Order: sequence, then C-alpha cells, then structure tokens
Amino acid sequence: MRILHTSDWHIGRTFHGVDLLADQGAVLGSIAELVAAQSIDVVVVPGDIYDRAVPSADAVLVCNRGLEAIRAAGAVIVATSGNHDSPARLGAGAAFASAGGLHLMTRVGDVATPVVIEDEHGSVAFYGIPYLEPETTRLELDVPTARTHAEVLGAAMDRVRGDLETRSEAGQHVRSVVLAHAFIVGGEATGSERSISSGGIETAPASAFDGVDYVALGHLHSPQILTDRVRYSGSPLPYSFGERSHRKAVWILDLDADGLGSVERVDLPVVRGLARIEGTVEELTTDTAYCEFEDHYVSAVLTDEVRPVDAMRALQQRFPHAIHLEWRRPEGSGELRYRDRVRGRSDLDIATSFVTDMRSVPTAAESALLARALATVQRETEATRGTATTADRGAA
Repeated sequence: MRILHTSDWHIGRTFHGVDLLADQGAVLGSIAELVAAQSIDVVVVPGDIYDRAVPSADAVLVCNRGLEAIRAAGAVIVATSGNHDSPARLGAGAAFASAGGLHLMTRVGDVATPVVIEDEHGSVAFYGIPYLEPETTRLELDVPTARTHAEVLGAAMDRVRGDLETRSEAGQHVRSVVLAHAFIVGGEATGSERSISSGGIETAPASAFDGVDYVALGHLHSPQILTDRVRYSGSPLPYSFGERSHRKAVWILDLDADGLGSVERVDLPVVRGLARIEGTVEELTTDTAYCEFEDHYVSAVLTDEVRPVDAMRALQQRFPHAIHLEWRRPEGSGELRYRDRVRGRSDLDIATSFVTDMRSVPTAAESALLARALATVQRETEATRGTATTADRGAA
C-alpha cells in the first residue's frame, strides 16, 4: 500500500491580511497530481484542514474541490481534526462521506475504531487521534486526573494498542498507521503554529506511539523526522516569513507485508516565494538586485533616514505582493543615539524636536504652551522633592 502524508492545510488562512485561497487551491491541485503520478492508495491528513472552527463558504469550497481532486486521482482520504478545526463541524456527515472514500475521524471516543483498508498483503488499520485538549478529553479517555497532553495522548494510544492486540489474538495480521495532531518532543515549531498549551505541558514523547508501523503527525509546519516511523509532513504552504527558507513537502511511504517498507520525501512546487528585503525605498524600487523578488510575497525593512511617506504604495508598484514593511533607522543602537542627541539640550529643545519629528515644527503659540507645561512640571517636581526632604528631616 502506498500512502501520502500531508497535513496542516489551514484552508481559509490569511497572510498579513492577504487571502491565500487561490494559493491553497493550487497546492491541493499539485497534491492531487502527485497522487495520480505516484499511484497513491491513501492520503492521510492529520488535522488543521481548516484554519478556523467556522470556515468561510469560500474556504469550504476550496477544500471540497481539493478533496474531490485527490479522490478523483485515485486515493482514499483519511483525515482527523486539529486544534484549529471544529471536530463537530468537520465530522458532520462523516458516515455519508466515508461511503465516497473520505473518512473523517474527529471523535475522541472512536480513537480505537480504525478505518481498515485492504491490499494484497492483508489489512491496514488507520487510527485517527484528533487534537486532544486535556481539560476537555480526559474524562472521555478515562483519565480524570490527566493534566498534560502526554497523559491524554498516552491514554488514546493505550486504546489503539488494545485494539491491535485484540485483532492479533483473533488471528488477524494487521499493519497500522496512526494519525495524530500533537506537539511531540523533538519537533521544532516555525512560529506560525498556534500554541496548544492551556494550563499544562503541551508536548508529548515520541515513545507514546510505540507499537504501530507509522505515525503521521500534524501541528508543526515544517517536514520533520522524529524517528523513522514518526514524522511531521508540515504545511503545504509557508504561513510566516520565518518559513521562507523552508521547502514544503509530503512523505510517501510504502507498506509491505511486514509493515513499513520505505519512506520518501517529495517536495511540493512553490506557489509563490517569500522574501525579506532591506534598503531605502529608492534602492528597493530601482536596484536590479531585487528583480527576482518581484513576484514574491515581500516583507521590506526600510532604512531611510526619515520615515518614508506612503512607502507601501511605492513598493507595490514594483512588488505587487509586498504585504509587510517596517522602518528602521540605519544608525546603530537607538538608545545610544538618543542619549547623544539630547546631551546638553534643554527640556524645551527636546520637546520641540519630538513634535517636529512626529508632525511638524510647532508654531510660536505651541512652543509657548510647551514651555509653560514644562515649567509647571518642574515646579511640581521641585515641590515634591522639597516635601520629601522635610519629611526625612523630621523622621531623623
């Protein structure tokens, strides 16, 4: 059996306010093409199919088209819910969907009830473990004192191993794949994931999954190998500029008669690159060195001496997908520069410079108002110090 492991689609997510549905539709189409080209039998998606518990109608449409394309390419789909999904909404109609080859495993009580798919070597049991929030799932998993993700995940895996043992005792030769949405020790976050810590330790050990042939993990957004049998596929698109150097991928694994045979990483096509560029507005909009980024999502750091006016509009003339910018003075430490600038200057000079930098040169009337305000503050400060000195002498 040939299985493709992908996760964390986050359909409906925006990137610095930019709608990504077109990009997400494109990458799901690429996965469907890969399913056909690689003769994939099963696609597993361990959680965060949607980015929100209540996705928009457009997000649902893009997701459904992606699922339909993958199914039409010849693969059965097995999916779980993550910490972004709503288990109830994602799992609505699951019984009907399974008849068409889409198995949505979102119920905590069903973690030991696998989807069983046959191949020439026998049966493969797919167990879906949705995202487990300790506070809301510990009673359902019969661990009422559990407070950590490791405890509830351990309880869920005990049920999975119990079901496998029952099948083995009945004479069945069953290979096993577990889908789980969790933060496993050894994994590295990229910064675009939502924390799953809520009053307890958010990580769980990879050893929790002992006894199964392959564990398809979701939650972390870069492809990672924790053990040969325990892996994250990562998200199919980058969702933060911190991921601009990541190459997104899926895992393709083959199960033979004895279990896990081989695992291959297959990189996904880049839908749109990410770039972080730095310079003055003039440099960024004219220098040929930045030509390669003109079709990228761009985060720009501006180093102009004075904060540029309408800089985003200027950048987008060249970089239509510029979506984030910040202004940073080019001189070294701001704290040292400020100390040097104010040394030997009066309070009025400093206040006048501040108003000038933030707005414009103050009028004569405004300067007089600043002078009166500063004088009032100075008198109040001196009066407070005098009162304190008198009190100290009395105490002595």
